[in-house]
Amino acid sequence: MIKGKFIVIEGLEGAGKTNAQQIVMASLQAHNIEFITTREPGGTPIAEALRNLWKEGIGDEHTTDKAELLMLYAARTQLVETIIQPALDKGIWVVGDRHDMSTQAYQGGGRGLSDDLLTSIKTAILGDFEPVLTVYLDLDPTIGLERAKGRGELDRIEQQHIDFFHRTRTRYLQLTEHNPKAIVINAAQSLEQVSADIKTKFEAWLQENHSML
Repeated sequence: MIKGKFIVIEGLEGAGKTNAQQIVMASLQAHNIEFITTREPGGTPIAEALRNLWKEGIGDEHTTDKAELLMLYAARTQLVETIIQPALDKGIWVVGDRHDMSTQAYQGGGRGLSDDLLTSIKTAILGDFEPVLTVYLDLDPTIGLERAKGRGELDRIEQQHIDFFHRTRTRYLQLTEHNPKAIVINAAQSLEQVSADIKTKFEAWLQENHSML
């Protein structure tokens, strides 16, 4: 059996990841490709509990930067080993809302944790496991946070200083530049134009990789 493919949507708050995921899903449905969706951190009961603990803390105590990193990888490996990898082995595609690039951008770029630490943990937990394609929605953090505010009260992560998000975006751009497994979308455009760009570029990617369908 041909293995399924892992596709990930990445971007800052307010970039439109939900819309992008729906467009990718619609394209897969049009090609009669079986798929499931996931989100990170989360996606399993244990991973969701870790997500809540990371976001909300306990009382007045919140996770330190390194504890946050370890919790994210704990949630990630739980999801990969119990949901994503088994689906891929059955020939089912997986469309994920965030994966490891988020950690490299937010904890590496935003938090400033060392590359050596990130690389050692990533290698130990994930090995060479990675998505075949990442759709990155690029957006100025100021615009993204304004959009996020329109959805309601900002969560703990969304309340970080704007400089945190600028550092995160810079790392995202570094990770996607000249990356053959990444599609970069200008998410500052109108919703209609963003949607059209995602559909066009994803369909082109599908056609180029038709032998894997």
